[in-house]
Amino acid sequence: MSILDEILSRHSYRGKYKPDPVPREDLLKIMEAGLAAPSGCNTQTTSLIAVDDPEILAKLRAIINKRVGDSAPAMICVLTQRIPSYHGRCFAVQDYSAAIENMLLAIVALGYQSCWVEGYVTDADNKGYQMAQVLGVPDDYELVCYLPVGVAETDPVGPKKKDLQERAWFNYYKSGQ
Repeated sequence: MSILDEILSRHSYRGKYKPDPVPREDLLKIMEAGLAAPSGCNTQTTSLIAVDDPEILAKLRAIINKRVGDSAPAMICVLTQRIPSYHGRCFAVQDYSAAIENMLLAIVALGYQSCWVEGYVTDADNKGYQMAQVLGVPDDYELVCYLPVGVAETDPVGPKKKDLQERAWFNYYKSGQ
């Protein structure tokens, strides 16, 4: 499959996972793809923790208390540091977003499925902080997302997308065309 085919066929997977373990070599490849993403002013604000230990996964799931990814045999937790760079601007959100997309594509390329779970983790109830405490993450990092990783029990079903012509144009914006 070409990279364009993978991009166009990738969808968030919220279903059940097979119990097959994800080999650490694959988790390393996924993290390597994530950390190969561009980083604003090369500040490299993104760090990653792959979790495949069933006891640690159980502790994290008790905090998360959500069905998305609850049967995945592994997860990758995405950490960020708010490091100012160019004129005091911080590109942490852009950095970890690029890393996450690279990992989502690598996950599909390796035959697995995943879902980007962020909003739930960064809400006011501090789920990300609680997860970070379980993982021994220093306080100058923020856990902003997790990606469940595993072999899907069912095929992912993509959402209905608007037609390309409704969202992309040449040379200028075209309303209603």
